[in-house]
Amino acid sequence: MKAGHQTTLKERAVINGFGVHSNAPSRMVLHPAEANSGIVFLRTGLPGGRERLIDAKWSSVSMTELCTVIGDASIATVSTVEHLMAALCGLGVDNVLVEVDGPEVPIMDGCSEAFVEAIDQVGVVELKARRRYIKVLKQVRVDQGRAFSELRPFDKGFRLEVEIDFKSNVIGRQKRVIDLEPNVFRRDVCRARTFGFLSDVERLWKAGFALGSSLENSVAIDGERIMNPEGLRYTDEFVRHKMLDAIGDLSLAGGPILGAYRSYCGGHRMNVAVLEALFSDRTAYEIVEAAPARREGLRAELARAAVPVYSADRS
Repeated sequence: MKAGHQTTLKERAVINGFGVHSNAPSRMVLHPAEANSGIVFLRTGLPGGRERLIDAKWSSVSMTELCTVIGDASIATVSTVEHLMAALCGLGVDNVLVEVDGPEVPIMDGCSEAFVEAIDQVGVVELKARRRYIKVLKQVRVDQGRAFSELRPFDKGFRLEVEIDFKSNVIGRQKRVIDLEPNVFRRDVCRARTFGFLSDVERLWKAGFALGSSLENSVAIDGERIMNPEGLRYTDEFVRHKMLDAIGDLSLAGGPILGAYRSYCGGHRMNVAVLEALFSDRTAYEIVEAAPARREGLRAELARAAVPVYSADRS
């Protein structure tokens, strides 16, 4: 693969499951798409046999409580898009039409691994068009109480620094830093599962959430112990899953980010909020095309090859 060229799937991939919140069956088909299409969801199964296209972009987000929801609630939405979006971003897939016949992307086992396997099975193909990156030019930050999320310039790819801090001793304070690349995503991030506390379950059920949640798709915490018989997949699985969520949410930028993301006690709301802050300031970013470049080590030297396509208005 050439680092500066867009990609799509070689052929379609079919994934069946159910929604973690709705507990409704969900059949999802990932279709190859043309260059510059981006990631678009085709929501089918609507009343009267209707269908609706929904762009996977920050401007389409309608809810961020417990999961990320895109679309208009009065017309059509797709929930829990973050794990699939993380897999596409993590593997460098730029253009896909995601057909889904239910209200949610299937939860599978609570992470991105099943989506990675489906993508790897059909393969990724390079397109002729150059990849366009969203280059962060200056720091933007969002604060909410003690929590914050920020984007800042970083010319050597996409770096994530995620830190969480829970009162529960099972989780505690955890921090992880990665430079995102496909091999890093596969090895260090994609298998980290979503998690929750049993003490919250009844409240969530009454609110219509987590109706399909189980030990098969979540890490459950009861007091100071983990309920899953198999235990954790990583000693710091909790912060890795928060990083997975951040990758998926930030991919709603509409293209790969050339910059660094940092968060403390963040979540879906903060991830989307920092994108809103970035795109509300025309001096904070520009769109660049990256020329094909050799990757040496873990990171591409994109800065040396970046060619501005759209420069932010600094006036």
